[in-house]
Amino acid sequence: MKRPDKKKVITDYAVHPKDTGSPQVQIAILTERIKQLSSHLEEHSKDNHSRRGLLIMVGKRRKLLNYLKLNEKETYDGLMAKLELGK
Repeated sequence: MKRPDKKKVITDYAVHPKDTGSPQVQIAILTERIKQLSSHLEEHSKDNHSRRGLLIMVGKRRKLLNYLKLNEKETYDGLMAKLELGK
């Protein structure tokens, strides 16, 4: 299983050229890692250590999304559409 290319994700979602820590970038990185871990868990259903890591990542992403929703609604809406999250 190949890990996501972190540099590509950062450049796709960065707000400015040296941006590596904005909420948008963090959410995008977590989303790619969550997708990768979810596919891993489909094959290895009894890997509870990875499952715990997945749940922690989902919680972190949820907190960052809640922050964006409260403080930057337009950015939140655009990011949700771009990452194909939500309803």
